[in-house]
Amino acid sequence: MFYWIMKRVIVGPLLNLLFRPWIKGVDNIPASGPAVLVSNHLSFSDSIFLPIAVPRPVVFLAKSEYFTGRGLKGRMTAMFFRLSNQLPMDRSGGAASSSSLTAGMDILNAGGLLGIYPEGTRSPDGRLYRGKTGVAKLVLATGVPVIPVAMIGTDKVQPIGRRIPNIRRVGVIIGEPLDFSRYEGLAEDRFVQRSVTDEIMYELMRLSGQEYVDAYASTVKDKLAAEKAAGRKAPRPGADTRRAAVRLSPAEQASPARGAVTEIGQVPDDGTADQKVGKKAGPDAGPTADSAVDQKVGKKAGPDAGPTADSAADQKVGKRTASCSGR
Repeated sequence: MFYWIMKRVIVGPLLNLLFRPWIKGVDNIPASGPAVLVSNHLSFSDSIFLPIAVPRPVVFLAKSEYFTGRGLKGRMTAMFFRLSNQLPMDRSGGAASSSSLTAGMDILNAGGLLGIYPEGTRSPDGRLYRGKTGVAKLVLATGVPVIPVAMIGTDKVQPIGRRIPNIRRVGVIIGEPLDFSRYEGLAEDRFVQRSVTDEIMYELMRLSGQEYVDAYASTVKDKLAAEKAAGRKAPRPGADTRRAAVRLSPAEQASPARGAVTEIGQVPDDGTADQKVGKKAGPDAGPTADSAVDQKVGKKAGPDAGPTADSAADQKVGKRTASCSGR
């Protein structure tokens, strides 16, 4: 009841008014009997626009995270997805994913329409990614027809991360049913599963006009997330050196150079002094531990830095010599 009220009375009329979706190939949806609707996945709103375009109720396999949220918002989200004919799909693989596929089979065995996104997740950049074989397992096990569906422009209406959609027109292209009955009895053959999946993805590519990428969208997303996290933590050039110089305490600045003998013992010549004075020493990293004595007398010794520690005694003698010669 809730599904029909939302579709016919509340959400459907509102979306038709605002977004004016155009639909092609709606006659390819069978009037009765089971079938699997396979669609590309550009946006969260795909699961809203597609059921409105199809005259029959569609049950979607949605990611399980939508059903396990905490707090009031999480419970409300889970309730909405359940009431809108969506089932949790565990994407972790193994027994959990098999259980989700079993729920999908129950829908098909009851004569319903099952919607599934073969890519497993939304496209990160608008391209079409490699399909997962779960859809092939369902189709080969049940023998139902596969109806490819291409969503057009939904990524412009609601890109990833955007909550409030942009008001613009979207499209839905429903292709002719695909028949895989020729593979009867080969449901457990992994090569057949991959062949069926690739054929489905080719049809989605043809209908949608998307560029195809032979990689899983989830893998690409993980890589992009890792690169973004690494980019946030990467220091600016020279930041480590400046930070190390600022944090040196007076005791550390006066620490003996490598190999020097102290009251406690000999400082190990293992490079630790270098790390304290100038981490990741390079051309611009500043003085190293070998010039620790120089730093006390004339920091950052150079052509204009004045006399060094090695000439400290000479300075005293030099001054007296100069005064004597001046007489």
